[in-house]
This record gives sequence, C-alpha cells and structure tokens, in this order.
Amino acid sequence: MSAENTLPDSLTELLRSTGAALRVFDMGRRISKMPLERFRRIEDSQLPYPTPFQHLAWLAVLIWNPRKRDENAVWFLRLPLDEQGLVAPAARDDLLKRLVQNVINSKNGQLDEDALKDNPYSFTPDQSRMAAFHALAAREMKLQASPHYERAQAWFKGQLPLEQWQSLAYQGLADFIIRLDQENNSTALCQRLSDMPAAVLEMLCPLLENIQPAAPLQQALVQQLQQALTTDNSNRVAALCRALSNITDEVAKQHWVMAVLQSIHARDPEVITVIATRCESALLEPQVLTAFLEQLAQGEAGQAGFSRILAELMFMPVHRALILQAFRNPERSEALGQAIGEMFGQSFEAPPAH
Repeated sequence: MSAENTLPDSLTELLRSTGAALRVFDMGRRISKMPLERFRRIEDSQLPYPTPFQHLAWLAVLIWNPRKRDENAVWFLRLPLDEQGLVAPAARDDLLKRLVQNVINSKNGQLDEDALKDNPYSFTPDQSRMAAFHALAAREMKLQASPHYERAQAWFKGQLPLEQWQSLAYQGLADFIIRLDQENNSTALCQRLSDMPAAVLEMLCPLLENIQPAAPLQQALVQQLQQALTTDNSNRVAALCRALSNITDEVAKQHWVMAVLQSIHARDPEVITVIATRCESALLEPQVLTAFLEQLAQGEAGQAGFSRILAELMFMPVHRALILQAFRNPERSEALGQAIGEMFGQSFEAPPAH
C-alpha cells in the first residue's frame, strides 16, 4: 500500500483490501459478536453505536489470514461519538490515515497489531475483559480453549478439591464461562455455587455478564443475590448484579433490580453504577427508573456521582426521554429535586424530550 493510494472509506475496506478476514466484537457494556453489516453501518455513521460508554464506541477487530486462522491480530479501538451516538467521521478518517501511515512505515507492511502503535484510538482491556474476549474469540474462530480450561472444568465438576481454587488461572475461568452450554458446564456451575468460595464467585461475575445464563443458572444466581441482600456485603451484591445483567427475561430483571433498589445496598456507589451501566434495560420501566433516581440522588457517591451517572444514561436517547419525564414528576422527592437543580442549575426546566 503506497502513500499515493486513495485513503479507504472504512476500516472494512482497508482490511478487505489486504485479503484479510475479520470479525468484530462490541466491547462496550459487555462483550458480544457484532455482525459485519452492522459494523459497516456504524463506522459509516449510518447507525448509532448501541452500547455507548463514556461517549465512546468500544470495539475489537479480529484480523486473520483466511489460510492460517491461528495467525491473527487484534485491534482494540475506541471511537468518539456525536450527540446522536454516531461515530464521528473525522475521528474515523483520522484513524484510517494513521493506520495506513503506520503500515507504510512498518518493516513488514502488514496490518498487524503494530499498526496501532502510538494510536490515540487504541486501548487495552482490563484482565477480566481481555480474558473474556480471548475466550469468546477462540470459540467464534472454532479454535481450542486455552490450556487452562480443562483444570477449571475439573474443579467445577468436583474432580479437584474445593480448596484448590487458587490454582485456577483466570483465563481458564473465562473459557469455562464462555463454554457454559457445552459438556454440562452450566449444571456443574449450578452445583458448585452453594459451596463456592466468595473470591471465586466474585471473579466469575464479571465474566458471566457476557453470556445469557440458562434458566437453572439464572435461578441459582438470583437465590445468591437474595441471600447477599440480607448481608452488609455490597461488593457481592454488585458482582451478582453483573452476573445477572444479561438475562433475556426483562420482567425478571426488573424484579430483582427493584429488590436491590429497595435494599440497604441501593446507595452504594458500586451497586448503583452496575445498575446504571449493566442493567440499563431495566430502567426503561418507569417504576424502576423512579426508584433508581431517588436512590441515586441520596447515594454515597454524592452530587458528582449523580451527575456523572445520569450524563452517561442520558447519552442514550430513549433513556434520556424517560429520565426527563421522571424529572417532571411533581411527586419527586426534595432530595431528587435538589440534585437535579445542582446538575442543571436551580432554575431547571426540563426541556422537551426529542
């Protein structure tokens, strides 16, 4: 590729021009495979990015040679979004320009991970998300799980002593969770939950948010959450909220989110943040949203937490409309009214919802 070449219109075009195959993953609020057609429309600013976080689109692009599937590279990209949730074209074009220039300057002329060197649009996921991504990518590519998977599976199935949990690699846990629908893994996890060390459960919960648990596992996790709500362990409550956040039964989700919001844990900063960032679909129910806003206004994170969390939620158009509607409720508490005034100015008059 030479500097004289016309700049490609999109990442998809750039990658396809090299003969590379690609798969795209959404790395926003949770990790999931994104259809290529949807990715093309998102990068062309034709479709809003569905899971904005910190006003950015978070993506992983897996690139490989079709003849050598195990030789692959990954680009972790974060792209700024405009007020409508669309990728900013100027940022996309700047990213493309930087990638092309880095390939031109590189020794091998390849679109490998070095192409992202010193790139302001790249990021490195934390340990939990990196492990979950590698587990999901291996499965999607029909590659074997990591060498740590079998030991983790043996522990969950009771083939290793309970106290040997500390010998399990985090990548092995991630592989096990991503493959819960295989080899009776989900059943093994359900059976292990009752005597599972707290440290293991809290490591598993951020991984569980990336899958949709089967009904028996969902019921077992709800039972764990109900028990945790009677304790003073807010970290465990927040972790279990993450574990349950991706269930498909929205009525059930609203029910347990409401139970959390009515508990002593509702004003804990971590708990309220998890509800806002992982269980946001439950807030589409006005009764749940009202309870959430009231607890947020009186939360331990204070006014800064109230303003930060609401700014994040109001970036999503439907949530914004519902929140503005709730702000106009004459029965809102004095504490909520005061927090709204601090965020928007004392003379706040909710603008019309668009």
